[in-house]
Amino acid sequence: MDLPQTDYDTPFNITRTSHVVLTVRDLEASRLFYTEVIGLMVTQQSADTLYLRGIEEACHHSLVLRRADGPACERIGMRVLRDRDLDGLKTFFESHKCPVHWGDVPHQGRTLHAIDIPGVPLEICATMPVVQRALTQFHLHRGGCAARIDHYQILVPDVRKACTFYMAAGFWLSEYIAPASDELVGVFLQRKGNPHDIVFFKEAGPRLHHVAFTTPETCHLLHACDVAGTLGYGAGVERGPGRHGPGHAMYVYFRDPDGHRVELFNTHYQAMDLEVAPVRWDPADARMMAPWGLPAQEKWFTEATPFVGVTQSAPQGPAKRMTLERFLGGTSTP
Repeated sequence: MDLPQTDYDTPFNITRTSHVVLTVRDLEASRLFYTEVIGLMVTQQSADTLYLRGIEEACHHSLVLRRADGPACERIGMRVLRDRDLDGLKTFFESHKCPVHWGDVPHQGRTLHAIDIPGVPLEICATMPVVQRALTQFHLHRGGCAARIDHYQILVPDVRKACTFYMAAGFWLSEYIAPASDELVGVFLQRKGNPHDIVFFKEAGPRLHHVAFTTPETCHLLHACDVAGTLGYGAGVERGPGRHGPGHAMYVYFRDPDGHRVELFNTHYQAMDLEVAPVRWDPADARMMAPWGLPAQEKWFTEATPFVGVTQSAPQGPAKRMTLERFLGGTSTP
């Protein structure tokens, strides 16, 4: 299969997924959910903005919540290694005719705002204020003990187009999903040495499907579900606990009080050797895609968070996937 190729010699160094900025209706309800169920730590709060981080994180924030009239995603964030990398990245966006400008963002160093080829609004910085890690402050750990932000999953109508752009920016393809037709319907792209920092799946978009945080132990997934039930968020446990085929991690997906989807998962394998080819998955092989348990509901595939001010478009051709509804109806193939 003909796959896009990574540019290993970019004049900038994107290092990892960094943070996400979401809008919510009720800041206090969101604070309760993200601290007690997901297990994030509050770094700072104002009347309209809440900054949170994982127990392992030493930088100021990985999740920013802003009070607004409705739920949306303002931007997803990435980090570069050095401040000068931002200049090379600005030139890269300009060469692809992507909108780009400098932003003034609290609690971040010099920050670049851009819109990528799929239409996703990005926020890229090199530095944040450093705060104390809570990793060994066990008395402060709550719920799912979210350790650090790991990746985003984005829904887009043209997965190959998104994949080509990000591999030109130096991202590595670790795994991909393609049926017999060789259409790319899902790609897992990484910079930090595990299977993914950003994932693209074929669906109407661009929209944010979920943001994912790692958790130290599998038992924390179950504990987060119990806490969600105790606090009245039990109906928001949307999928899992279960195990992924791609990535191989144990997971559970939650919907927050505004419907934003959050994944907690135990971390996955190392992926940083050039001679290791990306893994191909066939969506028709339902048991390889999800080794045990029931398939996800149709809404897990189709519902997602819109980006502020971004126009969405639909993909060509119907999506073929195994859903819970199809499974319970006796359908054996996607």
